[in-house]
Amino acid sequence: MRKWYTVIFAILRPLVAILYPMRVERRGEIPDGPAIVCANHSSFIDPVLVALAFGAKKHFLHFMVKVELTKIPIVGAILFKMGSFAADRAFGIDAVRTTMKLLKSQEKVMMFPEGTRVSQDDAAAAKSGAVRLAMKMGVPLLPVFIPRKKRIFRRVKLVIGEPYTIERQSGADHEELSSELMEKIKLLGAEEK
Repeated sequence: MRKWYTVIFAILRPLVAILYPMRVERRGEIPDGPAIVCANHSSFIDPVLVALAFGAKKHFLHFMVKVELTKIPIVGAILFKMGSFAADRAFGIDAVRTTMKLLKSQEKVMMFPEGTRVSQDDAAAAKSGAVRLAMKMGVPLLPVFIPRKKRIFRRVKLVIGEPYTIERQSGADHEELSSELMEKIKLLGAEEK
């Protein structure tokens, strides 16, 4: 799995460096152990940018991808070989189990809480899966900002924020916690303007 990830990473890195030259700002430390990495999502290139920002070895990421992508010939096979796993729109039990298993194995999981590509901030409510799992598993959430408007051959500034944990609490308002996560991501972008 990591071998495939490294190979695809090596192929994509020079190509993306030309098409979307990237500068990565690290505001906090990327934790060495398990974490749920969460970013805003507006373009098909976003997962590639996040993977390149984190690197292929030390901070290997398992991407939660839409089940539709895994059904595309060749693409689906490559995604699975790179350690990605599928989730339907309802964030089914299989995706939950896979995420929990990866986190228990000290791995990092990458999720887009908006659930789909969104062109503007606050255009879609964040799904609560990331905060629910972070709370249940006691792992940090790591917010990442990706500019929504990207132009080919123009620099893209990606900002990795500080990890934070959510204490387990009965009666927690998961929707509010998800909104707070998206606000943290949005603020990372506001700081860059």
